[in-house]
Amino acid sequence: MSVSNHSTYAAQIDASNEGGLRIQVTSTLGMVPVPDASVTIYYADNPESPIQTLTTDISGQTPIIELPAPPVSYSLEPGSPRPYSEYAIQVIAPGYETVVISGSEILPNVTSIQPVELPPLEVSEEDTEEDINIGPHTLYYDYPPKIPEEEIKPMDETGEIVLSRVVIPEFIIVHDGVPDDSTAPNYYVRYKDYIKNVASSEIYATWPESAIYANILAIMSFTLNRVYTEWYRAKGYNFTITSSTAYDQKWIYGRNIFENISYLVDSVFANYLSRPGVRQPILTSYCDGKRVTCSGLSQWGSKYLGDEGYSAIEIIRYYFGNDMYVNTAISVSGVPSSFPGYNLTIGSSGDKVRQIQQQLNRIAQNYPALPTVSVDGIYGQGTANAVRAFQRIFNIPPTGIVDYPTWYEISNIYVGVSRIAEPS
Repeated sequence: MSVSNHSTYAAQIDASNEGGLRIQVTSTLGMVPVPDASVTIYYADNPESPIQTLTTDISGQTPIIELPAPPVSYSLEPGSPRPYSEYAIQVIAPGYETVVISGSEILPNVTSIQPVELPPLEVSEEDTEEDINIGPHTLYYDYPPKIPEEEIKPMDETGEIVLSRVVIPEFIIVHDGVPDDSTAPNYYVRYKDYIKNVASSEIYATWPESAIYANILAIMSFTLNRVYTEWYRAKGYNFTITSSTAYDQKWIYGRNIFENISYLVDSVFANYLSRPGVRQPILTSYCDGKRVTCSGLSQWGSKYLGDEGYSAIEIIRYYFGNDMYVNTAISVSGVPSSFPGYNLTIGSSGDKVRQIQQQLNRIAQNYPALPTVSVDGIYGQGTANAVRAFQRIFNIPPTGIVDYPTWYEISNIYVGVSRIAEPS
């Protein structure tokens, strides 16, 4: 789009419709924040005129800034003009390659989190630049429709079912293309990050929470069916799932996620959908319900049901029948221990508190904005302050209480920073 066309488009954006944006910058070598990085934000179609330049703090984050977006009504009805504005982001830091991300999406009334991973420069290399182009949202662009599949995979074929129980994996391997495209890259992606990416690519974060939750349930159950049945590995492939909408669901390398979607995934990530007497997670099909129809969940239809006050499980049962229910995986891979089943707060004590204190102190070595605490097994004000600081950094409501999403996010970050320090 030319600069003159850009000015016309910008005029269509009502200044009263704004969405938040925060950029989180880490090294590709692991969970190491990059402070003092220069972050310049542009309209995606007008890279000659920067909107704002920010600097990352000690945790590798910029402050949240508000940016113009289209009216919220555009994201609440199909067939509307593009409901999000697109921005380009350039990140420069000494000792790292420059990264430019184009197409970061801003919806009104919600905050977008744009992760940026900077590759360290080799000593002998000149400064280079990595360009990441975020593709359009699935509800706005015509991607290939899903090829129909049975929701329950046969269990009596040798080698078809490999796992004996449903396990939440630490990582999944995403093939960024159709299954037989050998030139498409594979990416190791943390399970929760994958679900957040897909949900942010498949639905709009402005929808009712019950509709977002119902869609997340369908996305997680679909994913865990692929994990549980080892669907692609049984066919000789070396990945878990693809990014193709024809075969699986849309995952977009490098895209932004929305804060409300992120927190909801953190809160329910071990859930999936079940039918009585069926051990495997159900392969829950879904489609937009307007341009493409299917036998499963209608994304736009779920939004309308949410508007009418339907709960998430009521939306699920509307499309999949009354015998569909929410199940929870007992085993979560890659964490030191499971959530104790109760919140940790001021006055709590014991081994679980001591474990959280130890983990927070280790994380503070990478994220020095976290205050260190005494490892005494007593949840006092100091521990609450450290938890609150952790929650602010990792986009969780800063309550100072270790609830389910906070427990597992502390565990995940602890494992990530500890793994970096291990000798190869």
